[in-house]
Amino acid sequence: MGGMLPTARTTTPPGTLNRSAAPAWLVMLLVCAGQFLVVLDVSVVNVALPAMRSGLGLSELGLQWIVNAYVITFAGFMLLGGRAADLFGRKRIFVVGLALFTVASLGGGLAQEPWQLIAARTVQGVGAAVLSPATLTILTTSFPAGAARTRAIATWTAVGAGGGAVGGLVGGVLTEFLSWRWVLLINVPVGALVLAGAARWLTESRQRTGRRLDVPGALLVTAGLALVAYGIVQTETHGWVSAAALVPLAAGLVVVAVFIAVEARTKAPLMPLGLFRLRSVSAANAAMVLAGAAMFSMWYFLSLYTQNVLSYSPLEAGLAFIPHSLCIVLGSKAAPRLMHRLGAKTLAVTGAVISGCGMLWQGTMGADGSYLGTLLGPGILMSLGAGLTATPIASIATSGADPADQGLVAGLMNTSRQMGGALGLSVLSTVAASRIAGGHDPAALAGGYGLAFHVGAAVLLGSILLMIVALPRRH
Repeated sequence: MGGMLPTARTTTPPGTLNRSAAPAWLVMLLVCAGQFLVVLDVSVVNVALPAMRSGLGLSELGLQWIVNAYVITFAGFMLLGGRAADLFGRKRIFVVGLALFTVASLGGGLAQEPWQLIAARTVQGVGAAVLSPATLTILTTSFPAGAARTRAIATWTAVGAGGGAVGGLVGGVLTEFLSWRWVLLINVPVGALVLAGAARWLTESRQRTGRRLDVPGALLVTAGLALVAYGIVQTETHGWVSAAALVPLAAGLVVVAVFIAVEARTKAPLMPLGLFRLRSVSAANAAMVLAGAAMFSMWYFLSLYTQNVLSYSPLEAGLAFIPHSLCIVLGSKAAPRLMHRLGAKTLAVTGAVISGCGMLWQGTMGADGSYLGTLLGPGILMSLGAGLTATPIASIATSGADPADQGLVAGLMNTSRQMGGALGLSVLSTVAASRIAGGHDPAALAGGYGLAFHVGAAVLLGSILLMIVALPRRH
């Protein structure tokens, strides 16, 4: 669903050292390069998934976890990463997160077994969660308040959107001309270069505060989400009433309940539960979870459809997604202006309706589909709608919160979107597998992928109804 939303306030926190010895353009280049890698890795593997499956003998379950291992740890540790940057130093956490991300990329690129690749993607997600919040806080403490900081944040946002948009094309080029391994290995030289530059030119800054990190909270929410997702995908082969599915599902729900109990008692919670008493925050996050569950899986299934059913090469699949990517960027850029005319709630509902229509259309895909007749039209609707939806929902959430909590609320929105995407991929993959039912001919595969889009449209309808009923109006 496009690039990440800003997760830090644009005001300089008290007690922060924000002088940079490096030129402003160099700070911008280093920080945005780190953010680009993080966002790119959410989408770049999609086109390479069929090649990864054949190269390592991955099962359908393993294929899902190549995506979910990254997304779940990214979502679960993102808020912790933002707080760590404030407490221990933005430069230090930036370097630690990028080093972890780079080493994990090397491990994934050299993986010889499926579990090694999934483990590397898990560590990548942790590194990304540590790195990404630090990139924005470095910018907000390196540029003075006013036009300079606004331009810096706008550039950061554009780079994030661009990373998500070009992921399919980059993945297609690397897989076609080199190997699926280079989808991960490309991060190593770029990461090493940015690491050297960060160590040399970035200036340290931190927030002088006695608040502590809520590490138990981050571990619990990540473990709970992973167990629930694992339980859902187990239903694909064992059914909903089997112990193989019910045990991890129940365990995941218990862990989530423990997480809520811990957050209610800790002095410095990762997720302050009091924020959810605000209607704008609770309704917007619930809507974002459902919207993320429906929209996030779009690239996953389109990549499988184009290569497994239409026999596209990885490069052809990446090129096919260029209009989709451009429409997400277009929708994201148009959303702020349209909000002033239509209102945030109206725009969020409109964007979700457009995307839902595209999903219904895309669900009619068949084994004899064509690019113009099957992919382009619904892809434009799904992508444009996704771009129009996220910004107004986040705007409603942050505008209803206290100014001191707006950065935290924006972080919660990012977490909700990623968590919804991870659970949505698990559910929709199970739905697709139930329709395919062991048949791997093009007609069976197309039927399974199409059903996933139709169920996704139904989930998005739930998000639309929730928006209409629960979201307050904000201009």
